[in-house]
Amino acid sequence: MTLRRDYSLSGPASAAPVLDGAPVEGRLRVRWWAPKITTERLVELRRPSDQPALNNFLLWLALLLVSGLIAYFSWGTLWAVPAFFAYGTIYSSSDARWHECSHGTAFQNQTLNRWFYELSSFMTLREAYLWRYSHTRHHTHTVVVGQDPEIQVARPADLLKILMDFAFLRSGPVEMARILRHAFRGLGPDEVVYVPPKARTRLIRSSRIYVAFWAALLLWCLALGSILPAMFVILPRFYGGWLHQLLALTQHAGLVENTSDHRLNSRTVYLNRVFGFLYMNMNYHIEHHVSPTVPYHALPAYHDAIKAQCPAPYTGVWDVYREMIPVLWRQAFGAPDEHILRTLPTATLV
Repeated sequence: MTLRRDYSLSGPASAAPVLDGAPVEGRLRVRWWAPKITTERLVELRRPSDQPALNNFLLWLALLLVSGLIAYFSWGTLWAVPAFFAYGTIYSSSDARWHECSHGTAFQNQTLNRWFYELSSFMTLREAYLWRYSHTRHHTHTVVVGQDPEIQVARPADLLKILMDFAFLRSGPVEMARILRHAFRGLGPDEVVYVPPKARTRLIRSSRIYVAFWAALLLWCLALGSILPAMFVILPRFYGGWLHQLLALTQHAGLVENTSDHRLNSRTVYLNRVFGFLYMNMNYHIEHHVSPTVPYHALPAYHDAIKAQCPAPYTGVWDVYREMIPVLWRQAFGAPDEHILRTLPTATLV
C-alpha cells in the first residue's frame, strides 16, 4: 500500500518545498508564468462593474426563491424529490459565489462584495474569515505540496472521498467540525500559518455565530418535529452538492503538482450556459489563476485574448473526466506520481 503524503502546512513538506523539480531554499516565492498581453487590454479586462454580478446574483436568488417555493409546497409528495434536487443544486452554487466575492472582484461596490461573500460563505459552510485567507494562500502557492491548503485531490487519490463529496459527505462534516473547533477551541496548526493574528478574533466570533444559527435551526426542527427547515438551509449543501463537485474536480485534479506554470496545474473547460451561469465562469480556470484580479464576467474575453498561449481548452466536462478518471485510478492504486501533462503551444516554451 502506498503511504499517504503529508500535505499539511505544518509538516515536513512545508519546511522543504519543491518547485519545478528542485528544492526551494528559504521562503517560497513563486515566479508564475505570465501571458503576453498589452497593459491596456489587461487594464480594460480588469475594470470592475456592478451590473454583471447584480444580474447574476438577482437571477440566482430569484431561481432559489422560486425553486424553494415549489419545494415547500411539494413537501410530503413525490414531487418533493425533483423539487428539492433543483433547489439544492441552485443553493450549492453558492460555492461559486463565495469564491468570486472572496476575490473582491464580483462587484465594483465592495459593500455588495462583502455582503454576498458573508451570505454565500455561510450557505456553502465555509467560515468567511478562514476561507478568505485560505484562498489567498491557494493563489500564491497553487498546488504546491506543503504550501497550498486547498489541494482537493491529494495523492494517492482517495477515490472514496471523491465520490462521497458528490454529496459533500467527507468535506462537509470536516468543515462543520472545524467551525465548531474554532468556536470553542481556536485555530489549528495549519491555520495559524496563513490566518494573520489580526483576523483570528473575528474568525472565532464568526464561527460562534455560525454555531448559534445551527443550534437555532436544530431547535426549530425539534419544535416542528420535522427536518423541513434544515431542508432549506445547511442540508441543501449536501443533497445538492453534486454539481459543485462535478465542476470543481475539473479545476486541478489529476494535473501536475509543484509547478510554477498555471497552464500545467489548472484547466479551462467549455461549459453550457446553465452550468456556466451557476459556476460563474470558473471553468476558465487557467485564466483565473493567471490573473485573479480579472472579474468573472471578463474571463471569456480574457480567454480569447490569451488562448493561443495556453493548452487547448477541454470541450466539455466529459472531455475532462475521460482523461482524468484513469489517472486518478492509477494514482489511487500504485502510481501516485502519475499525472496529466498538458501540451503547451511551442511558441510559449522559449
